[in-house]
Amino acid sequence: MVSTTLQNARIDRRARVTRIEPAIHLVADNAPSKAAFENIAIIGLGYVGLPLAVRLAGKFERVQGLDISTRRVDEIRRGFDASNEVDEVLLRHCGLRASTHGAEIADASFYIVTVPTPINDARQPDLTPLISACETVGQHLKKGDVVVFESTVYPGATEEICAPILEDLSGLKMGDGFGLAYSPERINPGDKVNTVTNVVKVISGDSEATLNRVRAVYETVIDAGLHAAPTIKVAEASKVLENTQRDINIALMNEMSMICDKIGVNTHDVIEAAATKWNFVRMTPGLVGGHCIGVDPYYLATLAEKVGHTPQLIMAGRRTNEAMVRHTADAALRFLLKQGGAIAGKRVAICGVTFKEDVPDMRNSKALDLITMLRGYGIEMLVHDPHCDQDEAEAYGLTLCDTEELANLDLMILTTAHREYLNDRTFLSRIRDGGVLMDVKGVHRKSDRSDTLTYWSL
Repeated sequence: MVSTTLQNARIDRRARVTRIEPAIHLVADNAPSKAAFENIAIIGLGYVGLPLAVRLAGKFERVQGLDISTRRVDEIRRGFDASNEVDEVLLRHCGLRASTHGAEIADASFYIVTVPTPINDARQPDLTPLISACETVGQHLKKGDVVVFESTVYPGATEEICAPILEDLSGLKMGDGFGLAYSPERINPGDKVNTVTNVVKVISGDSEATLNRVRAVYETVIDAGLHAAPTIKVAEASKVLENTQRDINIALMNEMSMICDKIGVNTHDVIEAAATKWNFVRMTPGLVGGHCIGVDPYYLATLAEKVGHTPQLIMAGRRTNEAMVRHTADAALRFLLKQGGAIAGKRVAICGVTFKEDVPDMRNSKALDLITMLRGYGIEMLVHDPHCDQDEAEAYGLTLCDTEELANLDLMILTTAHREYLNDRTFLSRIRDGGVLMDVKGVHRKSDRSDTLTYWSL
């Protein structure tokens, strides 16, 4: 349920002071003419906001990006995207303005909020970034402006949490004073095929007039088309359903993998056979981390409990997926004990600590939980990841090793299937004869392996 802290979050908002800092305007010579019917502000320049901002900046005369991270804004101004979602050349020449100061969005007529919506330690929705973004927008909101939220929330949050904050700070009323809209983001980090432009976008608004303005903006950059949901709540619910469905489907495969492990059957062989039926939904087991699939079901579960429904299936899926770290750690311990000798002296490597393949993001990575769990048994591991930033790794208490240090390993746990681990033909030779490869996602199931190598996968 929504905490008392969130319910009482609209206190002393008018007292905030905003400093002004000139924005940097990245623009190409001889740029084509752009639309001027909206001045657009994107609040949140992460892996969701930046790709959208860059595309819109290619279509509109003025697009202002806002982010609380000075480091992030500085990178964008230099034409560098640490999330690897936006091409460097496109970023440098799109015309996007970037700043850390709210006053830079004062002239906007169309606001798009793309800030994170995480969960707290109690696995309850943490709307702090969203509330802060609402406060920033509310200070500058003018009559006739439109505010679109893309951040994932439980159904009802946009109208029940966000709208009152905007009204309090602007002195305007939703509908008569400003338009309120919701259009859930569908970015898949690291996916260069299903991008912001070629995935159908769901839109919704508080009125037909608002919906028409939202449509006019998004149709300039979304090639795949728009789907107008009948209400804001429907659009909000569609987003949490998308990710909850995926979480539950993965949970089924994870539970199947635990059963297969006990009977000595490879889960991927089972899936391959089952997938020959036309209506089988092909999913694979794995560690479910990141800031979408492993988070959004808790938003839906929170709403369910708020309205008096016990979300049994949703939470069963979450419990199963959360249990996979322990399942993997237990398997590692069994292999190490079977080898004999002191566990603490074994050469163990964790390969891949970002939450998914070929992305640099470590947030909510289950590999981190696995490392913590194994360290609890006195195991000190080599940690390797070609996509992870060393400074960020150190923030999580990790020191990344060089590839050359991955040698004569007793046990390797391949947690994230980065392309470097798939394309390196010598990769498996880093494990000693008689050693163990724990291939969490089963990507090396059909690779050539030494006969002395023990192989395991979910």
